[in-house]
Amino acid sequence: MINKNIYNLLLVFCASVQLNAQQIPAQKQTKSVLILNATAHLGNGKVIENSAIGFKDGKLTLVADATIIRLADNAFDTTINAAGKHVYPGFISPNSTLGLVEIDAVKSSDDEAEIGDFNPNVRSIIAYNSESKVIETVRPNGVLIAQITPRGGRISGTSSVVQLDAWSWSDAILKENDGIHLNFPATFKRGGNWFEPGIIEPNKDYIKQVEEVNTFLINAKAYSGAAPKERNLILEATKGLFDGTQILYVHADEEKQIIDAIQLAKDNGIQKLVVVGGFEAYKSADLLKKNNVGVLLRRVHDMPTSDDEDVNLPYKMAKILTDKGIIVGLENSGDHERMSVRNLPFLAGTCAAFGLDKETALQLITSNTSQLLGIDALCGTLETGKDATLFISEGDALDMRTNQLSTAFIQGREINLETHQTKLNKKFKQKFNQQ
Repeated sequence: MINKNIYNLLLVFCASVQLNAQQIPAQKQTKSVLILNATAHLGNGKVIENSAIGFKDGKLTLVADATIIRLADNAFDTTINAAGKHVYPGFISPNSTLGLVEIDAVKSSDDEAEIGDFNPNVRSIIAYNSESKVIETVRPNGVLIAQITPRGGRISGTSSVVQLDAWSWSDAILKENDGIHLNFPATFKRGGNWFEPGIIEPNKDYIKQVEEVNTFLINAKAYSGAAPKERNLILEATKGLFDGTQILYVHADEEKQIIDAIQLAKDNGIQKLVVVGGFEAYKSADLLKKNNVGVLLRRVHDMPTSDDEDVNLPYKMAKILTDKGIIVGLENSGDHERMSVRNLPFLAGTCAAFGLDKETALQLITSNTSQLLGIDALCGTLETGKDATLFISEGDALDMRTNQLSTAFIQGREINLETHQTKLNKKFKQKFNQQ
């Protein structure tokens, strides 16, 4: 029997969690909406200075220049005059652990990794907590879609793409089981720890580890092409890699890793490959282009990996790869990654400051990422027929000084942009009689 004091504590804890849960998800769109006079950044490199953006039943029905079209009276139920403001497609955060960990120091709230090395059958979406308080902190900066990605092991598991306003994981899904994540063996190992880095040494087990991955893929391919006598859930989970319905996301930064990963994928008949991280992707850019492999660049607000590299190389990387014709997106994993998701648009802004055209930089977190995740038919750009997942900003959404959302919609539903922080801001402004 549960101790009475423990039982009471559990009740208090559950009540506090419920009271502090994310805002109630918005109801399904019932009235058509027209946004007029805003500068529309379509996410595909195009801009409409004076736009008319309309949507109904969660889908975009009108994307046009307001100065050259005529609309019938009462064509839309609700009209928003956004003169002087900017409209953007919702930003997309790939390779994210949003909703998988709430508090790093509380083990019971951490469900981002599974034990074992080869876990393609682990589905991150099952562990996704749509009521995570971290989620509400990223939406006010325009991040409205995320790829929920597991961690750990050689093959971490299978990711899914969600929209960030839902009652449950099943309500949130945009694309279920979109791809499998492989942490490719590193060619070098660094000793020491974060506060006292050690010597970098070659990984003596590199060839052996790559061969282990190759053997696993050979067995998986054989399993998917035959009628097995016994069901193997681990091998069965990889079937999409060989029929083209899933993407293999290879987490790799080093040149040799990338080269070997591409060859491994080709040898095993894997049709779709995306490099995640890719710090040295510029060294193998021609190979990436030839094999139609895109790159989700590691966090650009970081230092180079080698002492002899340009200190600004991380900021320039998107420009270098884009100029080579490679599809480039941005991801924001690393230390405090869930809390840092809100900074995703500012990573794109940094890329714009170091060579990319502003609209091309926007594509890094909209259309390019949607293509790499295989969701470009649903979102990533403001085009008729796509989901009405978009927002209105007071200014440039890639600039932290002017990225101030006034309104946001996910699949046509106007969402609540309040967070725990904004509530505290209002509370203490009232306490000290500030406006």
